[in-house]
Amino acid sequence: MEPRRVCARSGIRPANFSSAFTQYGVHMRDKTVLVTGCSSGIGRCVALGLHDRGYRVIASARRQEDVHALQQLGLEAIELDLDDPASIRDAAAQALAAADGHVFGLFNNGAYGQPGAVEDLSWEVLEAQLRTNLLGWHELTRRLIPGMRSRGQGRIIQNSSVLGLVAMPYRGAYNCSKFALEGLSDTLRLELHGSGIHVSLIEPGPIVSRFRDNAFAKFKQHIDVENSAHQGNYRALLTRLAREGPRTPFSLPPEAVLKRVIHALESSRPRARYAVTTPTHVFSVLRRLLSTRQLDWLLRKASGGGSR
Repeated sequence: MEPRRVCARSGIRPANFSSAFTQYGVHMRDKTVLVTGCSSGIGRCVALGLHDRGYRVIASARRQEDVHALQQLGLEAIELDLDDPASIRDAAAQALAAADGHVFGLFNNGAYGQPGAVEDLSWEVLEAQLRTNLLGWHELTRRLIPGMRSRGQGRIIQNSSVLGLVAMPYRGAYNCSKFALEGLSDTLRLELHGSGIHVSLIEPGPIVSRFRDNAFAKFKQHIDVENSAHQGNYRALLTRLAREGPRTPFSLPPEAVLKRVIHALESSRPRARYAVTTPTHVFSVLRRLLSTRQLDWLLRKASGGGSR
C-alpha cells in the first residue's frame, strides 16, 4: 500500500490549514467531491490531496480490495465500475445520499489506454475503450447534474489528455476516447452556461502512474502481434511498454494534476482547459501554427514508430 503522505509533499497544502475550509462562504467539508479511478496514480493522489485540503471526498474504485485500501487511508470510498450502468447508478445514488443530494465536484478520471494500430482494433476492443473512458463518465456526470442544478453550483472536471488535442500512432483507441471527451465536454460547458455549473478539461501529458503497465496488459490481451502488418513497429512499442521508470524526461508526478484540479474547484472563473506537462503546452501551440502535413511529420517522429 502507498503511504498516506502520497501528496503531502506537493507544496499545495496551504500554510494556514484552517483557511482552506472557507470558500464561497461555506466550509469545504460541506463541499463533496466524487473522484473516480482512485486505486492508484492520479485518482488516488487527487482524492488524498483534496481530503487533506479540507474537502469531503468520496473516492471510488472498481475492485472491492481497492475500496478497502482507500478506506484504510482515511477516505470515504465506494465501488464503481465505469463499464457497468447499474454500478454507475448505484454509486451515484450512494454519493448523492451521502452528500444530501448535492455533489459539488466531480473529477472524472478512471480510464485506461488500449494500444494498437487502428486496423487491429476489433469492434469489441474499441467499444470497451469508449465504455470506460467516455460513456461511463457521461452516465455518471448526467446523474449528478440535477443536484448541482438544484443548488446553482457545481464543478465537473474531466481528466483528458494531450492525446485529446493531437493524435499519435498506435494510440488510436485512446485518441478516439479523448477527442470525443473534448467535444462532449465543450458542448456540455456551453449548455450549462448560466447554471452555476462549470466544466473544465485537464490535459496532462506523461504523468508517473500505473497507466503504462495497464496499457501493456491490454495490448497483450487484445492485439495479435504475429499476424499484424505492424509487427515490426509493435516490437518497439512492446519494448517501450515493458520498461520501468518515467516514460519521458517530461514526466511529472500526479501532484501536477492535483494543482489544476484545486484551481478548477476553487477559482471563481475556472478555466475551460488546463494544460499539464511540457508536451501538452508545446503541441497545443504547434497544432495551431503548423499545417496538417507538418504536424503529421512531427507526430510520426515523436512516436518513433511506437518506441516513444
